[in-house]
Amino acid sequence: MQAQETAPSNGAATLLQVRNLRKTFVSRGFLGPSREVVAARDVSFDVGRGEAVALVGESGSGKSTIARLLLRLERADAGEIRLGGVDRLRSEPGRPSHDYRGRVQMVFQDPFGSLNPVHDIAYHLARPLLLHGRASRDDVRVRSAELLETVGLEPPEEFLSRHPYELSGGQRQRVAIARALAVDPDVLVADEPTSMLDVSIRMDVLEVLARLKSERGLGILLITHDLASARFLADRILVLFRGRVVEAGPAARIVEDPAHPYTRALLASIADAGQPAGEDRARPDAGSGRNAPAAAEQGCPFATRCPDVMETCRRSDPAPVPLDAERSVRCHLYPALSSSGGEA
Repeated sequence: MQAQETAPSNGAATLLQVRNLRKTFVSRGFLGPSREVVAARDVSFDVGRGEAVALVGESGSGKSTIARLLLRLERADAGEIRLGGVDRLRSEPGRPSHDYRGRVQMVFQDPFGSLNPVHDIAYHLARPLLLHGRASRDDVRVRSAELLETVGLEPPEEFLSRHPYELSGGQRQRVAIARALAVDPDVLVADEPTSMLDVSIRMDVLEVLARLKSERGLGILLITHDLASARFLADRILVLFRGRVVEAGPAARIVEDPAHPYTRALLASIADAGQPAGEDRARPDAGSGRNAPAAAEQGCPFATRCPDVMETCRRSDPAPVPLDAERSVRCHLYPALSSSGGEA
């Protein structure tokens, strides 16, 4: 069964279409048997012009792998990535074209590592402008200054001559955004763009992205573990668990009325500033990494951690089903809406 598609919520033209994207890695043990790790399973969504879509999940959920698949840094096992109405996985099976790289750009998580400390900021901006023909050598410095103004680094001439190590983390991330904008992309993939920044400046970077979405009609795919950031920037949220989209819908409705137990766990893990210290909160386990229980070998992968687990959850993996015209969920708690179960 194909995963349910999620179309642009603002009625705008679709920029990027992802259909049934799959990626599995094989983990080979030194002594023990190898095992498969599902990073993306039948993931489908659209990104529209002037729309932000957030992929939300804990570490290991597959969200960064999906970002790498879209950037063509990893090769998908199956599925479609349609840009300009063309399936680029089929038309460009090897290295992505110059056109694709220009239209889909990335802002990496680490602003300390994504900029070369040897070169000044003028170099970082001039290189994509010249490579993609967005400026000539005569006007490249003017265009670079305009890009810095766009992301709120003023006066721009003061920043062009600096090196990355002379800037704060927030300033470096703004330079990274400006560099991505240099080629006039259609879609910006932002992989945890604020997670390595001080809390006090995270909102500033999110506001820059929100303004670009509105003013430039930029499509944004936000990769994050933080539902609060997703709620601020995104129009739609897709919640990922072990490579599966377990819930999808408008951002406000996902945050205010989550349907899947895993989504509720992510929300419960957000610190409540108004809660007295030491007060216990009953919530399902949203731990990740080594502290997270292993996924179920069959049935619903969340069954080992779900507070609402039923016997059918241990036997069959629920299919994605619509809750209404805008939302879908992958959970046996909605038997009236779901099919008889089984693999999706």
